[in-house]
Amino acid sequence: MTLVLVRDLMFSSKITAVAREAGVAVKVVRDPAQLASQPGERLIVDLNQPGALEAATAWKQTTGGEVIGFASHVDTDTIHKARQSGIDRVLSRGQFTQLLPNLLQNG
Repeated sequence: MTLVLVRDLMFSSKITAVAREAGVAVKVVRDPAQLASQPGERLIVDLNQPGALEAATAWKQTTGGEVIGFASHVDTDTIHKARQSGIDRVLSRGQFTQLLPNLLQNG
């Protein structure tokens, strides 16, 4: 199961639609505080969401799952912090959108 921590309804709908086309099961979680109790093998996370980086880091430590994060390309501080925190793959929002089908299928 791939978890998706994204608050933006339009963007989470896009991720869900691409996942459905790829035959990948996803579960959308909107609140970072509820992520800790969610089992999964992979997490896709909007790092610009308040509390998301901390929640994703804790989830990774607890589950050992893979975390793919994305952030605004101009938010270099968040991108740097995510990489230092051990997020497996950190992309700009544009890169993430472009690579989404492949990310869902292959991680």
